[in-house]
Parts: sequence; C-alpha cells; structure tokens
Amino acid sequence: MLLAIDAGNTNVVFALLDGRAIKGRWRIATDPRRTADEYAVWLSQLLSLEGYDRSDVTGVIVSTVVPRATHNLQVLADKYFKTNALIAGQPPVEYGMAIDVAEPQSLGADRAVNAIAAHALHEGDLIVIDFGTATTVDWIDYRGSYKGGIIAPGINLSLDALVAAAAKLPRIGIEAPADPTVIGRDTVSQMQIGIYWGYIAMIEGLVARMKAEVGRPVTVVSTGGLAVLFEKNSPIFDAIEPDLTIQGLAMMWERAHAN
Repeated sequence: MLLAIDAGNTNVVFALLDGRAIKGRWRIATDPRRTADEYAVWLSQLLSLEGYDRSDVTGVIVSTVVPRATHNLQVLADKYFKTNALIAGQPPVEYGMAIDVAEPQSLGADRAVNAIAAHALHEGDLIVIDFGTATTVDWIDYRGSYKGGIIAPGINLSLDALVAAAAKLPRIGIEAPADPTVIGRDTVSQMQIGIYWGYIAMIEGLVARMKAEVGRPVTVVSTGGLAVLFEKNSPIFDAIEPDLTIQGLAMMWERAHAN
C-alpha cells in the first residue's frame, strides 16, 4: 500500500491508499523540528487503530511546501517503512506538465500536484481553488498546462490577523452565519458576516475575473478543508475534490511505476 504525505504550512496529512482508494487519513500540525521517530510513534498507533501495520506500507510519496520537513519525512520512510520516499517534482516523479509562468521553479508542490489531479479528473480549462493556509486560485488549460494563478491569505490567517490586531474582538469559529442577512446586529455576527460572506465575495470576484481572461468555458474545482463550507452558499463551484492533492500523489506514483 502507498503512504502519501502532503506537508503543508499548517498541517501534514498522511493518507494510506490501496490503489487510489483511501483507507486511512490522518493529520498533524506542521512542525519542521518534528523528528522521524516522533512521526513513527504517532503514525504507528493510528495505523494500528485502523487495523493496519507499518509492514503494509510498501511505498511513500511526499508533496511538501516546507523544505525543512522533507529530511525527517525521508528518514521516516527509510527507517520505519524500509523504502525511499519519492518527492513530488523530483526524479523519478517530475510533474510531467508544462508550467507556463515566469518562474516555474517557484510553483508550490501542492499546487502542481493539484493541477495534475484536476486535469486527470476533469476535461477542458480548469480553475482550481485550494482553501489552505493560503487560498490559491489556479488556471490549468485544456492541455493540462499550468498557466498561472492567484495567492490570497487563507481565511484562518485573515481571522487570526483580525483578532490579533483588534484587542476587543473575540475569537470566533468559521461558519456560515445562521441569518442570511449581511447587516449584523452584534459584534460576533458582524465578524462572521465579514469573514464568511466577505470571503465568498472575494472568491466569486476573482473567479469571475479569471474566467473573463481565460475566455473559454471553465470548470471550477475546489479542494481543501473549507471547500464544502463555502460550496453550499455559492454557485461558482462545479466540483468538490476534498482529496485532490492525495489523489494527485497516487497518480504520480502510478506513473513513476508504470514501466
């Protein structure tokens, strides 16, 4: 079975796959100082709870935007799973797609992997929205080429900055306001409206502008933990793919072992 690891700025997600079927999924807060031994103790217990053992893992593939975490994940694969971790974007798992931007090397591995998976799952031009630490909005054309995109602060990051800078504002959860009105009657409801509906307005506006620049029919695909939260109150999403990065890693693993 394959262990796919998506190391993001906020969380590291581990997924156990049999082919492309996800059998288990776990996440831990990103900490570049976390050692391979610490990962192994935590992950071994979680595997056991799902009825699996470390010996069931025969391959490891990693997508990371945290360079300092890469070494310990490689040691984890080597020491505890007796295999060499493949790193997305490096031989033998290069992206295999055109990255048509001014600085191709600066494209985050997660965005590249998302682009590969989205193109494999959907036809035509695509806009892929990933709700993570940052919210990214990317255009992948009908040939599968990455053409560019947008980086905006993630919704949690925006909320953290607001609460940190305004002493009297409380910390609130991110959720759709119970009342559909956009005129709040108290501080908490006003914050919920500003964060939730403000974020939807930003995404809808960016997608509309991007569609106008593409000039062809576009399918909008969203991923990330908060995708479902926004999908129920906005018509812009054509498809929700919560495991897009993990699926992309599985596809890259298959391609690397096709011959």
